[in-house]
This record gives sequence, C-alpha cells and structure tokens, in this order.
Amino acid sequence: MTAIAVSNSRAALEAHIRRMMEWHFDPATGAPFWLDRAGSLGFDPRTDVRDLADLRRFPDLSEELRTVPVGRLIPRGRADRPYAVYESGGTMGRPKRIVEHESRLSNVEWVSEVLREHGFPERGDWLHVGPTGPHIVGRSVRRLAELRNSLCFTIDVDPRWVKRLVATERPDLVAEYVDHVLDQVDQIVVNQKISVLFITPPILEALIARTDLYERLTESVRGLIWSGTSIGPTSLKLVEEEFFADAAVAGIYGNSLMGIAPQRVRRPGDAYRCVFRPYWPNAQVEVIDPDTGERVPHGERGRVLVHLLSEDMFLPNVAERDTAVRLRPEDGAGVELADIQPYRGGSRTVIEGVY
Repeated sequence: MTAIAVSNSRAALEAHIRRMMEWHFDPATGAPFWLDRAGSLGFDPRTDVRDLADLRRFPDLSEELRTVPVGRLIPRGRADRPYAVYESGGTMGRPKRIVEHESRLSNVEWVSEVLREHGFPERGDWLHVGPTGPHIVGRSVRRLAELRNSLCFTIDVDPRWVKRLVATERPDLVAEYVDHVLDQVDQIVVNQKISVLFITPPILEALIARTDLYERLTESVRGLIWSGTSIGPTSLKLVEEEFFADAAVAGIYGNSLMGIAPQRVRRPGDAYRCVFRPYWPNAQVEVIDPDTGERVPHGERGRVLVHLLSEDMFLPNVAERDTAVRLRPEDGAGVELADIQPYRGGSRTVIEGVY
C-alpha cells in the first residue's frame, strides 16, 4: 500500500461525500426527510461537510425510520423513478424502513465479481434459505443468481417469529420452526439439483444434522454463502474443510442500511478466517469505542458505525447491532472487518434467532 494510493482513495471519498451533500441538501434533488432538518442542524452540509470526520456532525436519525412515512425518504431528484420499500430484521425492536431504486444493484454486481474470485460456479440453480418478504436480502440473492445465469429457489422464512420465540423462551418451538424450514428445503432438493446454497449458520447447523438432506445437497452444492448471524472460527473451519469441502465457501456481512459486505478471498498470513469488505464508497463503515465514539486502532474490537452515502438514500452515524475487529485494507480504501459479534451494550437486547 503506497502513500499515493491512500491519498487517491481519500481524495475520491471526499469528492463522493461532497457530491452526496450537494445531492441530498439541494432543494431540487434532496428528500423531504433531510431538507426539513437542514435549517436546524447548526451547519450547512453543502459547505461544511467535506470528509468522513465531518459526517459525525449529523445526528443519528435512524430511529425515525421505524415510523417515518417512507415517501419522505425519496429524493426529489429521483421522484419519477420506481422505488421499493424494504425493512430491517427487527432485531432491536420495530423494523426500520428504507427506500431503494438502484444503488444496491451495483453493490450486488460487485459481490458477484467477488464470488467469482472465490471460485463460485457461473451456472447452476441457487437455493436461498433466508428471509424474503420485506427484507432486501431476498431480492439481492435472486439478483446474484440472475447475474450468474442461474435460477433461484426460495422458501418461506420468518426471522421475526423465531426472534419472538427466543425472546419468550420457547426453544421447543424454535426447533420445530427450523424443522419446518428444512422440510421446505427437502421438498426442493428431492427433485432439484442445487449448485449454490445461501443459508444462515443456525439453519446450516440443523441441516447438517439431518443426514439424508445434507448428503443429497453435498452431491451437487459447489458454492455456499453463509450470512445473517455470526459463526465461530472453529465451526467455520469445519464447514469449509469437512462438511462442504467440495464447495467454495464465503460469508456475507450486511444489513438493510449498510448493504452487502462480502468476504474477500483469504490471503496468506490472515489472522482471521473471514474478512469482510463493505461496498466503497457508498457504505462508509467505522469501528468505534462505544463509550468515547473514537475510532479504535487497527486490530482492535469496537462497535460498527455506518454512513450510507448513495443517491437513493443518505443516512449517517447509524450505530449497528454488531461489533467487529477493525483491519487495515491493503489498498488503503475503506475498512476491513473481522470476527463479527452481536453488540451486548445498550438498553435493547440483541436476539439473533435464525437471521
């Protein structure tokens, strides 16, 4: 990593930030959600916000996404374009809503290139064992399959119901629901050859324990994507080297607000089995000390803080439900994240469930 590369990435990021400030705070192009607040911020985003540090001047308004009329989130500059509404998983309370036109599609296209680097098959049917409905991950996985000339099978997964069962301490019903999910998988696998499997770690663990279903899948699966909850290094090693040894295995970290951060290809000397890269420059991720708000040094753990910077939507200073170890990227652009774990501080309890 050279000083020139770092300088160039910093200059490109600052140019992107300035362009987003012009877009979202120009009365002709910005969304009512932000234009209505511009006069009370105490600074002018179009002149005073120049770099990543300046984004910290904004308040975290992500809680308002739980109740805001979503039409107020759509930028006036794109009011004539089709927008979709998606929701977060509701891990920390009532779901948050976002709007999206096309920014996540470019994120998905980049993820497809990363999967190619991992050696995922270019063709073959996909099976998405995860949420669809109001969750943007359902569309993203289907789009990934399309980009790779593949069909995508989906099933019904309601992660909010499982979270309720966990919160009310009904483990028998959680197990019964997971069986229901695997029954749906079985109905597909019995007569369809699946090449790529997208699945959450808790459901994957239960699938491996169902021997007949697991063995049928391993006959055809050559790519496995895990996402939605954390997974320990020992379990991941077993998945990669024993349970799905004939498949390319990659993790995806992300959520409705941040977008998709795929696992980069492992390098010699990596201290962690899985290292994620957020989508630069639209998703700017910082890893901070939750008590001081200061960025933690490379190699240290902190809470994940996200700034969403796309033309579709602007949302700074979102403190996520996760902690991560901050790593230094080789090219100097953005950040790399490892060892994602739930954040245990704050007043709300984080319930992972099956997603």
